[in-house]
Amino acid sequence: MTSQIIPVEPFDFIAFGGTGDLAERKLLPALYQRQRAGQFLEPTRIIGTSRAKMSHKEYREFARKAISDHVKAAEIEPEQLETFLARLHYVAADGKSGDGFDAIKKQVGESDRIRVFYMAVAPALFGDIAKHLKGNDLISQKSRIVVEKPIGRDLASAEALNDQIGSYFDEHQIFRIDHYLGKETVQNLMALRFANMLYEPLWNSAHIDHVQITVAETVGLEDRIGYYDRAGALRDMAQNHILQLLCLVAMEVPSTMDADAVRDEKLKVLRSLKRINGQEAPKMTVRGQYRAGASAGGAVKGYQEELGSQSSTETFVAIKAEIENWRWAGVPFYLRTGKRLATRVSEIVIEFKHIPHSIFGEGAGRILANQLVIRLQPDEGVKQWIMIKDPGPGGMRLRNIALDMSFAQSFQERNPDAYERLVMDVVRGNQTLFMRRDEVEAAWKWIDPIQGAWVENLQEAQGYTAGTWGPSSAIALIERDGRTWHEST
Repeated sequence: MTSQIIPVEPFDFIAFGGTGDLAERKLLPALYQRQRAGQFLEPTRIIGTSRAKMSHKEYREFARKAISDHVKAAEIEPEQLETFLARLHYVAADGKSGDGFDAIKKQVGESDRIRVFYMAVAPALFGDIAKHLKGNDLISQKSRIVVEKPIGRDLASAEALNDQIGSYFDEHQIFRIDHYLGKETVQNLMALRFANMLYEPLWNSAHIDHVQITVAETVGLEDRIGYYDRAGALRDMAQNHILQLLCLVAMEVPSTMDADAVRDEKLKVLRSLKRINGQEAPKMTVRGQYRAGASAGGAVKGYQEELGSQSSTETFVAIKAEIENWRWAGVPFYLRTGKRLATRVSEIVIEFKHIPHSIFGEGAGRILANQLVIRLQPDEGVKQWIMIKDPGPGGMRLRNIALDMSFAQSFQERNPDAYERLVMDVVRGNQTLFMRRDEVEAAWKWIDPIQGAWVENLQEAQGYTAGTWGPSSAIALIERDGRTWHEST
């Protein structure tokens, strides 16, 4: 069964940083796929802008190569590609000085179409660009601005950035994007919880022993050297991706799927997180930094060797988090993320409590706790691990098996990239999968004390060999509670 594709009303998509890495790898391929799916109506236009001097034709050739490099060959349809490229235009403009914004206005014209301003640029330019858009009368009630992380590097800078953008755009026009929330499995987490009677009665401290959230990468610094060394794993991944996943697991049932109803419940979770102070940080958190080792079948350098200088920045973080409310009291949430780990995987593991008493003899084998494993990437899917009898004679022997739903096997249709879904939600004005200002700031209110405690306690980043699962202290963090990390292969 193929889902129905509903076209969106005509719009103008203006990509600041239109010749950059994000536009090349994600935005242009995502927009092409939506063209190919039949979601664009005339006269939809896509306008790239950056400081580089370039003609419309040259920009279209840039886009053609981007699509050739980042879209599967079987999905490149010549007729659809040419139609898509014909929508593209280019304007050279400087986001800092405002030079060229009059040319953007001329290109956009006087239409009353939806205007999406996508900030595929450094956060330092968000405020300047918003000011120049306002100064050139480019902002209307049908305008939206999309901002990528990082939204600040702490609470104070996040508030300042939100104030800057908020002085030119209303909150309902601001879309703070976290691409993890656009993944099919993340949204299926909400369907799993709220469209099935099976799980919701068990989704509490009476039945769940603990929760693990892992976002593991095998790559190192790649082309993010300057940014990453200033940010580190806590700011780069935990403050946004990890905490957003935690919120979706832990939130109460929203009254509807309305954007504010969902985000109100996520906000309650963030405000219920137990603060980790200076004394608790060494027991509740682990910092790590990868050393030379082997990854992806070959030898790789350590973090400081890749950086070319000494650095104390963490490339791995593990946290034992606690939510102080009735539903989750006493249930630890173990969070970890890092670079140069053993496997590229993002997953959520819900481990239920052990049965209170076994009626089976020793010969039945060990009875394991049930687990619900929600895999975000790669190979999106859901596994429910249960105990069954091993087939055959010879008595009652128990085995742990998975009821496995792989999305690739269960659904024949193509699974859209997260950016495809999120960009179309921006055009529709649907903010459900985007972060509200108070969400961002509540997350920083929990992260800042951890960062401060690390500085106060001189908590060093412990070395771990590239290609492993992080420092040994991260294993100790969970095993001292009698639990074990779920390690995917």
